[in-house]
Amino acid sequence: MLRVAGALAKALVDYGRIAWWGLVSPRVSEREDLVVLQAVIVSEGRILLAVRGDLRGWELPGGAHEPDETFAEGVCREVREETGLEIAVERHIGDYHRTGFRPHTAKVYLCRAVSGELRMNWENLDLRYFAVTDLPETLFPWYREPIADALADKSEPVERSEVQGPAAILAGLSIDLRMRLSENRAGLRDA
Repeated sequence: MLRVAGALAKALVDYGRIAWWGLVSPRVSEREDLVVLQAVIVSEGRILLAVRGDLRGWELPGGAHEPDETFAEGVCREVREETGLEIAVERHIGDYHRTGFRPHTAKVYLCRAVSGELRMNWENLDLRYFAVTDLPETLFPWYREPIADALADKSEPVERSEVQGPAAILAGLSIDLRMRLSENRAGLRDA
């Protein structure tokens, strides 16, 4: 019981920080539109997903774009830093313009691993391949559409607009709490 209470107390602290980062910071202190790069890494009918330490749920590996690199270079760098894998970009899947909570554009790429060994870094609590036909229930919902677009083998990148309003926030919190509670019961790898 104490472990669950501790997990919930830590979650409240994390939620306060995430709320500032997602609701206040983009509107008060940031001057440029945020661009994040994400990789759909598919291998033998499986897709690589990651769990970060702040808001816990399965997501695509990736991160922020640096101004001195191309988007393809950036997604390769982010994946290398987060997973230990060197990747090749197969194609640009699309741009997902998200408003509401933490406004940003996610540029998503279909990639394949070419070398390296899967390893976690300080940002990740877990990395794992899942069958594309059996994605985890604790995958954040805003990653399902980019994954579906990647698997649809479209010839041109898609352009989508999404609002991450209260329903998305509640879905994310629900997934996070399930992950934290399962982590306290049996370890994260059982999620």
